[in-house]
Amino acid sequence: MSKASIPSCYNEQQEGTVYEPIHHLGLAPHVAHKENVLIEIYHPEADRCLVAARMSGLVLAAAQGDGIPQTLAIGVDAAGVLLNADTLFIGASLTKLATALVILRLADVGALALDSELAEYLPDAAAAQPGVTLRRILSHSAGLPIDVRPDRVPYRPGLDWPMLAAACVAEPAVAAPGTLVQYGNHGYGLVAVLIEQICGTSFASALQDLVLGPLHIEGYLGVEPPRAPALLADVRGTNPPELAPFTSPFYRSLALPWAGLVTTATGFLSLVRAFAGHPAGFVSAHIVADARRSQTSGLPGGSGPPLWYADCAWGLGLDIYGAKQPHWSPPNAAPESFGHAGASGCIAWHDPASRVSYAIMGTRTAANGWLLRHAPALGAALLAGRIAGPAR
Repeated sequence: MSKASIPSCYNEQQEGTVYEPIHHLGLAPHVAHKENVLIEIYHPEADRCLVAARMSGLVLAAAQGDGIPQTLAIGVDAAGVLLNADTLFIGASLTKLATALVILRLADVGALALDSELAEYLPDAAAAQPGVTLRRILSHSAGLPIDVRPDRVPYRPGLDWPMLAAACVAEPAVAAPGTLVQYGNHGYGLVAVLIEQICGTSFASALQDLVLGPLHIEGYLGVEPPRAPALLADVRGTNPPELAPFTSPFYRSLALPWAGLVTTATGFLSLVRAFAGHPAGFVSAHIVADARRSQTSGLPGGSGPPLWYADCAWGLGLDIYGAKQPHWSPPNAAPESFGHAGASGCIAWHDPASRVSYAIMGTRTAANGWLLRHAPALGAALLAGRIAGPAR
């Protein structure tokens, strides 16, 4: 398949399938759907989460099965701006859901094979050693480092995605593939470079063509959005405000394929729902099933203490609950439940048993541990009460 044919083949929807965006339902984008009264029953639990997290606000988006997503916006961001259903957030590592979906859609049309080795696509990559496959990269089991070395790409004005991409290609593996789960960013940088080679366009453009556009997600990667994203509290580090992670235009300009996507709570909800088979046909059923299956059974690993597990289940772009403790999954979720969390203070999750999907976007980073300590209770309430409402 030629490079030029990749994006166009996914601009064509499957016959008879309509991927309808929320904003096409005849409702003003800043006004809650009338069905959102149903999600209001979770307001008290959301309030408890806010108080426990010492956080000024959050936006919750949720849906059950094929139901229309509902949103609940509470409070203000760190600048005192009132939150609503259209508030934009930087999703940090929720971006990896979108990046993985690009790979899965390319696999769907035969543009790449998940079990092919990285060397087949990026032979010059230092990490392109035997056993480093796309499957292992997406499941964080390829033996790759957490990040590229800072001395390769100092975090300072002038840094851009092409420089980061080159650094990803130059960074070698640090462990034998298939021996450990080491959650990190480097592998998703490599797959973004691979996507650029296959599609013959920038990663940001491929993401728009293959994922954001077809799912009708208002998303931004590497460009400033038309309205300011929610300002986050508790952004730690020694960087000046103009270089602050998550909150600065400089950080957002880097178009990080592992952490840079800006969209709404409903946008991030749409990403995790795509792995749940919604909308039908967006990714073929057999690839969705493969993505949701643990690729790392029996392997130890995680991101680091306390999130380090004897059996660290990961799918293709998905954190799988399994038997992990502690974890951000609701305690009443099925072991097969899956999703992703982000250090900017957010989570997108799906529970197959209840068929509930949700996204919680907070206004405080996860640095104080609120996402791990307090978000699971809000998720548990959603799973226990379900999200009733009309189907699409």
